Amino acid sequence: MHAADLLEPDKLWRAAEVLTRPCPVPAVPGLYGWHFERSPHPRLPAGRLLYVGIAPRRMATRTSKQNLRTRVRYHFRGNAEGSTLRLTLGCLLGLELRRVGSGKRLTFRQAGERELTAWMAENARVCWLTHPEPWIAESELITSLDLPLNLDQNRDHVFHRYLSDLRASARTRARELPITS
Repeated sequence: MHAADLLEPDKLWRAAEVLTRPCPVPAVPGLYGWHFERSPHPRLPAGRLLYVGIAPRRMATRTSKQNLRTRVRYHFRGNAEGSTLRLTLGCLLGLELRRVGSGKRLTFRQAGERELTAWMAENARVCWLTHPEPWIAESELITSLDLPLNLDQNRDHVFHRYLSDLRASARTRARELPITS
């Protein structure tokens, strides 16, 4: 695994390409990197790698059942509750986070999630690498690359405090507002 494969991949995939059937993203463990044609925030550069994620995620008691295909597709069309990338992008783009359903889930509601999905279809590009233990490679990449949208394991990044505070403010405000559908 080489960082250059995520920094300067041979191909960057658009939402329309990834959401087709058959899907080009393999259903195996690995890492994925997100590049953005247009930056989600004025302090961030456009046209380069800003975020790296993995599938499956290794947790204290188990490993998730996710794979590259399920995670990449979810980021393109899911919601902020299930995607830290979508939560981050929505907050940076100024979308309103709200409690939905029973009040435990936080999303940008249907309209906001549709707006975010459209923004990602226009601006987000993804690449991936297969890897049997992506959590090992993820740690190495986060410590060696400039990845402003990664919060976990990236506390020393100059954008970390701003992004953490922005997401915390959005969550606090959402909890103060009434539950919506």
